[in-house]
Amino acid sequence: MTGPIVLASFRETVAQRGIPASTLTDNGMVFTTRLSGGNRGAGTRNGFEHELRKLGVTQKNSRPNHPTTCGKVERFQQTLKKWLAAQPEQPSTIAELQALLDRFVDEYNHRRPHRSLEHRATPATVYTSRPKATPGDRSHDTHHRVRRDRVDKAGKITLRYQGRLYSIGIGRTHARTHVIVHVQDLHIRIIDAATGELLRELVLDTSKRYQGTGRPPGPTR
Repeated sequence: MTGPIVLASFRETVAQRGIPASTLTDNGMVFTTRLSGGNRGAGTRNGFEHELRKLGVTQKNSRPNHPTTCGKVERFQQTLKKWLAAQPEQPSTIAELQALLDRFVDEYNHRRPHRSLEHRATPATVYTSRPKATPGDRSHDTHHRVRRDRVDKAGKITLRYQGRLYSIGIGRTHARTHVIVHVQDLHIRIIDAATGELLRELVLDTSKRYQGTGRPPGPTR
């Protein structure tokens, strides 16, 4: 692994997913020169570090001799290696290996239920249902919170805002559904916790205690 490869991979990820608020890596020279020793690396930055500072991304590095900080990615690599070793047809070329890696990523992220995730959801479901931190999200001017709830039998959930309790209609079709509620000031998104489906998005009207769906009351025909 080389510095240019790390930088190219990071830029490709940013193009696909957007600029992150921070990164977490170990102290390899391809990630940081802060522990390079002597005067050779003092005050210098490699290409990856320059890119992070240019984009306003906070760089986080694990403590030396403390590998558990990066334990999640290490565990993921173990799962990947075991899966590759178990394949009946082993790759003999880079192209064949890449095809296997693409299959694994699709299976791991979109199809394989994870016991560690609520409702045995997939990583893709959890990732898409949660708000993303970005360099532009660091101000304290807005209030962000995430909570879990369950739609009641009447098809509603309740939400407290500035000491007042509001009822938000979702629809009786979704009664008893477990949901994730994202609140950013008055902007609210309600997402099915198991599937990641956006059930409702609204701006809270503080003049009304009940936020209706706009549909006629009663069961769906």
